[in-house]
Amino acid sequence: MHWPFCEAKCPYCDFNSHVSKNIEQKQWLMSYLAELERAAAETPDRVLNTIFFGGGTPSLMDPETVAAIIDAARSLWRPANDMEITLEANPGSVEAGRFAAYRDAGVNRVSMGIQALNDEDLRRLGRIHTVAEARAAFDIARDCFDRVSFDLIYARQHQTVAAWRAELTEALSMSIDHLSLYQLTIEDGTAFGDRYAVGKLRGLPEDDSAADMYLATQEICEAHGMPAYEVSNHARPGAESRHNLIYWRYGDYVGIGPGAHGRLTIGGRKFATETHLSPTSWLAAVAEGTGESVRFELSRQDQANEYLMIGMRIVEGLDIERFERLSSAPLPANKLDHLTELGMIETDHNRIRATPDGRAVLNAVIRELLAD
Repeated sequence: MHWPFCEAKCPYCDFNSHVSKNIEQKQWLMSYLAELERAAAETPDRVLNTIFFGGGTPSLMDPETVAAIIDAARSLWRPANDMEITLEANPGSVEAGRFAAYRDAGVNRVSMGIQALNDEDLRRLGRIHTVAEARAAFDIARDCFDRVSFDLIYARQHQTVAAWRAELTEALSMSIDHLSLYQLTIEDGTAFGDRYAVGKLRGLPEDDSAADMYLATQEICEAHGMPAYEVSNHARPGAESRHNLIYWRYGDYVGIGPGAHGRLTIGGRKFATETHLSPTSWLAAVAEGTGESVRFELSRQDQANEYLMIGMRIVEGLDIERFERLSSAPLPANKLDHLTELGMIETDHNRIRATPDGRAVLNAVIRELLAD
């Protein structure tokens, strides 16, 4: 469920998010419910394992809106007994004040966009909260939910390896069971991208320094009992994001809301879906019958390639037999041997996975495996 609105647009963000002072929550709820009914009609008898409210800033949604969506989804599909329902939240006082209401609505996991644990870097990142507000909101979240995750960004402007090590150690002291740790990337079409293009985004770490921060991240998280289970995600055993694992294990998911993507298997055929990016265009399209802007069938080879690209992100790796069933051909033995000799991948029990060294250069490993 994609909620497309934010209070402010962060300069590094290339997600489909929009700033709007007037949001008609009732209209949005009716549109979400209509899309849920449409999606459920073509996926009958499926078990609903997870719901993820992403954005944007879903913690700007009225709790009543969230509750109605959860209730509708539970009635339209067969809910799993242990359904995971996650809501992304910013750590501002307004959002934190709603946490108990979200819990009562059925949310049982919160993912907080803290991003940094010092105020100067929060200002550089365009965040509108302070560290004190973030810590206060985190404490409220821990009181309301059994499962709370938060995000941090590293390789920020003027950040040193030593400073990142200290900040990450501080984050791990906050009694958490899941962390998402992302290296700052400069994307075209963002404010940071524009500044970088004209040489005005100064102080970004050199590649070697950023790589050292990645390696320090693995070392420190492992030492605190929160190893990586995906390239950018760390968790205590059993606290992994079940929703995101559906993506990485190449399962089926419905994407609802402006800019949401989906993967659906219907009648033995797998389809990719996309929705209109513009909130107003999406609302108008839903009123006409569907918020989807694109739906196309994925060939077996396309499925195999997608499965490889995302399956290699997780520590458990991918099932070789499943890949070969999709592609109707094995992965090239010479490439597997070469990458194994380099220490980039390993295989056992019919699975292939990236080694710790391979995950550090994962894009290069995947390119090699996909190359003709």
